[in-house]
Amino acid sequence: MQHYANKKKERLMRLATYASVATALILILLKAGAWFITGSLAILASLVDSLMDMAASVINLIAIHYSLKRPNKEFKFGYGKAEPLAGLIQASFVAGSGFFLIFQAIERLRSPQPVNDIGSGIWVILFAIGLTAILILFQRIVIKETGSTAIKADSLHYTTDLLTNTATLVALFLIGQGYHFIDTIFALGIAVYILYSAKNIAAEAMHLLLDRELSPDIRSRIMDIARAPEQVLGVHDLRTRQSGQIRLIQLHLELPADMQLAEAHSLAKKVEFKIHDFLPDADIIIHQDPHIPVK
Repeated sequence: MQHYANKKKERLMRLATYASVATALILILLKAGAWFITGSLAILASLVDSLMDMAASVINLIAIHYSLKRPNKEFKFGYGKAEPLAGLIQASFVAGSGFFLIFQAIERLRSPQPVNDIGSGIWVILFAIGLTAILILFQRIVIKETGSTAIKADSLHYTTDLLTNTATLVALFLIGQGYHFIDTIFALGIAVYILYSAKNIAAEAMHLLLDRELSPDIRSRIMDIARAPEQVLGVHDLRTRQSGQIRLIQLHLELPADMQLAEAHSLAKKVEFKIHDFLPDADIIIHQDPHIPVK
């Protein structure tokens, strides 16, 4: 059953990356055409965002391929760190696109240019909004099933893309009403939001790369499970971290000093199984220590 669940997660993660790359490619072609026709800076902002999504999606495809590889003699903990590493690279791409848009907006303020054929631009952006929304819904299903950091970062890109597309649509409508300066203002606003998103992606990736502890709620639940058997007299040195899809957990059980080794081992196994029921993908190491009362 566990093997089937893992295979299902792997299949979902790979499918999500393929869908992401395909969506990005379609949006890039459409937005490039719309920008060529209209000359809108807001559409250029959305196009740059899609280009960064494409780069990030390809990085995700490679990272997830490695993160799903089985541990071997050289990498006994597996390749899970490939996911947050991909997230960090994605954050760099996203930040770069934000700065590019800021420079483009400043240049447009210096040399204003008219926006043409707004109707075509609006239809392209409406299609982009619909396609992006479908992808995000699918990614959220995959995230719920797998908890993948790489897919989560990719989904954040496309959520940003959805917002930039919506902002672009509003900008094009206002331009059609004669507010031509709105094009540059919206491009600047999109750039600021992109930089904010890059910060969030980088922060989560760094936490995983630096082996940050699991959330307090998860740690508290692990402690409750470990303390539950009446023979357990104490629990200490709980250490947790996450590597890709695997949560790594270490803790010490304090057991009666006169308990037989076989009995202590059996009790530790029961605790391990209970933690596995709570966190099926966990890699768990439990040490058994004799309980020494404090005098």
